[in-house]
Amino acid sequence: MSSPTAMPACLYIVATPIGNMSDMTPHAIDVLKQVAIIACEDTRTSGKLLSYFGIDTKGSKTDDAKASTPHHNENSGADDTDTTPKQKGHNKLWAYHEHNSAIQTPKIIEMIEQGHSVALISDAGTPLVSDPGYQLVQAAHAAGVAVSPIVGASAAIAALSVAGLPSDRFSFIGFLPAKTHGRQKQLSALIARTETLIFYEAPHRIIASLEDMATIFGTDREVAFCRELTKTFETVRKSTLGDLVEFVKADDNQQRGEIVVVVAGVNVAQDSDDISIHDKLLQRLLEDLSVKKAAALGADITGVKKNALYQRLLELQAE
Repeated sequence: MSSPTAMPACLYIVATPIGNMSDMTPHAIDVLKQVAIIACEDTRTSGKLLSYFGIDTKGSKTDDAKASTPHHNENSGADDTDTTPKQKGHNKLWAYHEHNSAIQTPKIIEMIEQGHSVALISDAGTPLVSDPGYQLVQAAHAAGVAVSPIVGASAAIAALSVAGLPSDRFSFIGFLPAKTHGRQKQLSALIARTETLIFYEAPHRIIASLEDMATIFGTDREVAFCRELTKTFETVRKSTLGDLVEFVKADDNQQRGEIVVVVAGVNVAQDSDDISIHDKLLQRLLEDLSVKKAAALGADITGVKKNALYQRLLELQAE
């Protein structure tokens, strides 16, 4: 690998491994070694990753003279407004997360405008995919600062690649709301979507989320359950939502780790003439709305004619 040289002033969006360290690219390592600043979600987590690859987080004397601007060091307890370097070489690892992005974003943009190179990394995978960072990229574009991707692992795309579901059209949904009402409301809005849907979920909510999916999407909807991808105890299981709920409930190990759930969209060719496929959505709407309002909202969501939904709502009420 070439020795570190001065990097062009730029914001580099650098992907890191989602589990297997061998997935770190030589390009990413080279960039992280050379940039003046590495912005990350958690300095402790990223510090371990960088140490593994021999990436020094202490800047050179030259960098120190150029980059003695405010920085936040979670390990030392220094706050985001500290302007005094704490050691001979400045700490090139800066915390950047949802709680300090409003403060750190303008500081980082100013550094790049002054000629410094900055890399943005997440705790795992490609930055900005279900983690903070878009505000920084947005600000970079607004300021006319160059932005460059350093590509690598992404849990969402890795899961899609092994799901065995249509991949020509898909939507990344990310994490569902933590509370039941909010989660069911969002799933209800997705019930008629025809493209493949990709969800992330936390271990302690996975059973509740799968049960809600089975209730709203139907127990026969195809799904791929992808857990701990690229790690030692990886799980990839193609199933139906009904079967998957029982599988995860029966094995505590499946309720641990990083989880991606890939759900098939509605099969329009198969289901277009059967209005009952929308029953779960309609029943959910009836819990909060009148028949008339439920029919109107249902028509907006599903594309089915309002009059047809109105009649089906009346049938459901009578059952």
